[in-house]
Amino acid sequence: MTRIKPENPQSFRARLHTIIYEADTPAGKLFDVALLVIILISVLAVMLESVESVRRVYGYELQVVEWVITIFFTLEYIGRIIAVRKPWAYIFSFYGIIDFLATIPKYVGLLFPGSGVFLAVRAIRLLRIFRILKLVNFVGASNQLMIALRRSRVKIAVFLFSVIVLCIILGTIMYIIEGPSNGFTSIPTSVYWTIVTLTTVGFGDITPATPLGQFVSVVIMVLGYGIIAVPTGLVTAEFMKDKQVHLNTQACRNCGAAHHRDDAEFCYNCGARLKK
Repeated sequence: MTRIKPENPQSFRARLHTIIYEADTPAGKLFDVALLVIILISVLAVMLESVESVRRVYGYELQVVEWVITIFFTLEYIGRIIAVRKPWAYIFSFYGIIDFLATIPKYVGLLFPGSGVFLAVRAIRLLRIFRILKLVNFVGASNQLMIALRRSRVKIAVFLFSVIVLCIILGTIMYIIEGPSNGFTSIPTSVYWTIVTLTTVGFGDITPATPLGQFVSVVIMVLGYGIIAVPTGLVTAEFMKDKQVHLNTQACRNCGAAHHRDDAEFCYNCGARLKK
C-alpha cells in the first residue's frame, strides 16, 4: 500500500486542520468552545424568531445575529473543506451535510424574496435548526454510540421485525376477542392499540371491555417493559467493547476520519500518516 507523505506541520492548511479538527490541542479546544457557544446562540435565535411577539419587537436584532452566525458558519464550512486533502470526503459526510444545511437557508432566502414562495423559503429557513445536530461533535461518546448502533443494526432489525409480527398477532387476537362493538373496528386499528399498549404509551382512545381482553392487555403491558430493555442491552454490549481501547479526537488530514487509537501511526481509513 502506498503511504501518503505527511504534510508540513507549519503549513497554513496543517495549522488550520489543527484548529478546526484537533480537539485535543489548546487551539482546537478554544475553537470548539467558541463554536459550541455560537451553535447554542443560533438555535436560541431560531426558536425566538418563531415567537410572533418576540419577532415583532426584536426582529431586526435577530436578523443581525442570524447574519453574523451565518457568515461564521460559512467561513467554518470553507475552512473545513480547505483543511483536508480530500474535500469531498468531508462534504458528503454526515457532519458535512449537516454543516451545509445549517448554512444555506439564509442565502436561499435572498435568492427567493418573492411572496409567492414565502412558505417554501420559510420551510428552508427552518433547516437552521439542524445546527443543533452540530452539537454531536462535542459529545465525547457520540461517535462510539453511532458505531455501536451500526454494529448492532442487524440484531436490532431482527428484533423489530419480531416485535411487528408479535403486534400483528396480538392485534388480531384482540380484534377477535373485543370486536367492533368495543372500538376494535378492524385489525389495523387493533394492531395500533397493541403498539400503543406495548410501548406503555396508553392513549386511552380504545380500551378493552371484556375480562379476556383485559387479561390479554395485562400480558401485553408486561411484555412492553421487557421489550423496551432489549435494544438497550444490544447497543450497550457493543458500546462496551470499545471501552477497552482508548480513542482520541485526532482527525486525519487526508480523509477527515476521526477518533484514532492513541498508539496509531496511520489512519485506519486511508492509511495516511498521522501527526504525532
